Amino acid sequence: MALTGRQVRQLRSLAHHLNPVIIIGKSDVNEGTVQQANESLEAHELIKCSVLDGSSMTAREAADELAERCHAEVVQVIGRKFSLYRESHRENVEKIKLV
Repeated sequence: MALTGRQVRQLRSLAHHLNPVIIIGKSDVNEGTVQQANESLEAHELIKCSVLDGSSMTAREAADELAERCHAEVVQVIGRKFSLYRESHRENVEKIKLV
């Protein structure tokens, strides 16, 4: 699912106030990171992640790999932080209404 420019702007504004829930360290993107990201995306749809200095990956590389493995969309990458979006399949979650 490709996001339009308008949807990306909307998600960026929503993600601005979030704190990182996924921290990528020197073990880079592993199965535990992917599982944690999948659970967070199902619960919240939009998450912010952070890449520590000890990681061998850049924020863009980590965002692309994690998004691919979680079937999510990269919303934004700034410095060592990035945001991911994926629509939740759960019914009891308040969904983000994209314009």
